[in-house]
This record gives sequence, C-alpha cells and structure tokens, in this order.
Amino acid sequence: MKKTIAIAGAGGYIGRWFIHHFKHKYHIIALSRREASTNPDPMVEWRQVELFSITSTTEVLQGVDYAIYLIHSMSASTRLNQGSFQDTDLLLADNFARAAAANGVKQILYLGGILPKEVGEEKISIHLRSRLEVEEVLSSKGTPVTSLRAGIIVGPGGSSFEMIHNLIEKLPILVCPQWTLSKTQSISLKDTLQIMDVCLGNQKVYHKSIEIGAPEILTYKEMLEKTAHAMGKKRWIFSVPVFSVGLSKLWVSYFGKTPSKLVSPLVESLKHTLTVSEELAFKQEKIVYLSFDQSVKEALDPDNKLPELPKFKREASTKNTVRSIQRLPNTRHRSALWVANRYKVWLPTFFSFLINAKENRSGDIGFYLLWSSKPMLQLTWIPDRSDMKRQLFYITGGWLVKRFDYGWLEFREVMGGKYMISAIHEFVPRLPWFIYVSTQAKLHLWVMHRFRRYLEKYKFDL
Repeated sequence: MKKTIAIAGAGGYIGRWFIHHFKHKYHIIALSRREASTNPDPMVEWRQVELFSITSTTEVLQGVDYAIYLIHSMSASTRLNQGSFQDTDLLLADNFARAAAANGVKQILYLGGILPKEVGEEKISIHLRSRLEVEEVLSSKGTPVTSLRAGIIVGPGGSSFEMIHNLIEKLPILVCPQWTLSKTQSISLKDTLQIMDVCLGNQKVYHKSIEIGAPEILTYKEMLEKTAHAMGKKRWIFSVPVFSVGLSKLWVSYFGKTPSKLVSPLVESLKHTLTVSEELAFKQEKIVYLSFDQSVKEALDPDNKLPELPKFKREASTKNTVRSIQRLPNTRHRSALWVANRYKVWLPTFFSFLINAKENRSGDIGFYLLWSSKPMLQLTWIPDRSDMKRQLFYITGGWLVKRFDYGWLEFREVMGGKYMISAIHEFVPRLPWFIYVSTQAKLHLWVMHRFRRYLEKYKFDL
C-alpha cells in the first residue's frame, strides 16, 4: 500500500520535482493556498489550505502518513504584511506542528539550511537562525522530525542557481565582494530528492538533523567560474576584500533578477562557511553524488523543464487585507491566556486619555473612544479553539473594520514558551487604503512595540 505524503510548498521548486519523480511511488497530497481548477496529473491530489489557520491545516492533513515541509515565507500573502519573515515562519511552523500532531502524522521531513560551525547560534545570519527555529518548532508538538540541512541545491528551476546563472548571463565582468570566497558544499537536485526518499518513513532518522552536500568543497567564486564555463561564457571574475551586505543585495537582486526579499537573507548567510560536518553527514545510504559541473549541466539542459502545475481558480478575495505578526518576549513564562488578558487591561490603561474597554461575561471585548457609544474594534473570544497556550478572537465589529466575517486576532505561545506571538490575520480596514497605511497601520506597530517593552520591563508579581 502506498504511503500518503502531504507536501506543504508543493508548488515550489523542490516540491514540483519531488512530485514528478515520486508520484508513482507515493500517494501525494499537494497543498496549495489556491484551489486547483484543472489538474494535469490525476495521480496527484491537490488540496487547498490556509496555512495561517490551524483549523484549515488540521483538516487538510487528515489521512496523511508523512509530511514534507518546504515553506519559507519570503513573499507576502496579504496586501500589507507587517512582520518579519522569521516571525511568520515561526507561526506557520507552529500551525503545521499542531496540525500534524492532531492527525497522528508519523514524520515531518523538513528541508532547511546548513549551519556554520565557526560561530555561535547568536551570531549566525537571521536567515539561518530562522531555519533552525523552524526545526525546533516543527518538533515541539511530538511528531518526529527529520531535518535535512542543505546549501545551494543545483537543478533546473532552483532560485539559488538561477541567481548564479543570471549573474553570469548579464555581467561580462564580475567584481565579487568578499563573501564569494566563503566555502560551501552544493548538492544536485537529483541527489537531494534521493536522500528525501530514503528518509521518508525511515525511523533511523527520526528526531535527527542531517547535513547534505556533495563531497566537493567550492567557494561561491569558483561556482561562478564553473557556471560560466558550462554556459560557454568568457567572464572576468575577481574578488575584492570588501564585504558590503547592502551593496551585495542590490547587485545580486538587480543583475541576478531575483526579488530583493529573497536575496536579502540569502546574502547575509553567504558570509559563513557552510560545509557538511562529519558527525551530521548523511550516512543512511551510499549516494554517488553528482559533481558541481554535472549538476550545472543538468540544470542548464533545456529539456529539463519545471514540471507543470495545475491551473488554479482566481480567488474572489478582498483586495485590502492586512496581516500583522509580532514576536513578544516571554521571559517570565506566562501563558497565552495571561498575555491576552494583560493586553486587554494594558491597552485602555496606556491610552486612558482616549480609549476604554468593555468586556462581557463571555470574554468578548470592545474598544471605544471615550466619547463614542460605538466600538472602534469588537473582538469575540472563541473558547473552543482557545487554551492556555493560545487565545483566539474573531474580529466581529467596529467602525475601523470593513469586513466582519473572517479576520482574527490571536496570542500564542511558541518554542515551549520562550516567545509569545501576537498576530492579526486577514484584517480589512474601513479607512481608505492610503490613509490606513499612513496612520492606523503605523499606530498598531507602535502600540505593539510599547506592549513588548511593557512585557520586558514591568515587574509582575510572581
């Protein structure tokens, strides 16, 4: 009987190639934010999911044996996205861990990044630190996690290699900053997929982090040179003893034809030596690794086109949506229930000259201007989806709100209580958009910053 594999991030580079290679071996459930209208491959089941919703994620993982997690939130899902990619990744991973545990998923396979050995965790790039956090969060609810840590995965359609390819294509002379002398171990797409296949359902790799890479150690400059040779391009490539993160981001983004939101965290990671350590190397099966030259040849082959995706239905969604995610300190290890209740008290106290709050016996709360009888914002507490570690409120009214049927506010504990996440999802403001982003949106961020400082500094009774 085929194993049922759910893939979060199925529409991405690795997900599409995994489906292409293993759709005959596994029953694959491909997860997508949009609903598929036509499916070119009936062997693959596409399910619509909203990964920001625990309920939706839990429903979509029903009947799943194993899950592959390929989510890296570099692009916004709403018109305004207030919050860093690392806090967004933290929340999404927590949702997925909760949903996997609720469905008895046997294993989560996560594809992350090789970590540097020469510096401590606090000094590694934000991008790599986020990958490490996601590993921790995915395993926090009890589901066995296998984390495959890779450097650049070279194959057709991969964003990292496309960035290198476009730099060679566009620039006859490449004046490379210091980070191009950092060493790393790339791995081919083919070898990555083989290792993923070996690890799925393999109890010997449960609860393990494994670093994967071909034996060949190269600098990024050497990768550029080898790619230029494979492309038949004569390029002058030389390094200068300067490491300018800002300049590198602009240079790589513009000439590499890569979105700046993707380039920024990647460039910051490239300052590290990212090689496979002996103790974490993949040893479960002998792999005849492709060399970098062979991997590039495969990636450049015009016959190796990214597998086709289904056609997706156009979403009849509201245009002006907002998501705002903030990470709060939880040094005193309070519950989400405590933080949510403290916020209800703190906000009208902090704005005592302007705002008061009214809460009913059901836990619903409205925030009012002092001279107004109508709430600015009305929140309805959802007790059956709330507990000590998560408090959920639907946004159900208020003259600052345009849509009352979908948006929600939540406080939740993550990473075993190390942090608290405050998040507003799918909020639709009533104010005209240009006024909202200049006033109410900025005010919300300022308020959450002050609440963070309050949690950090205030001496609560223990």
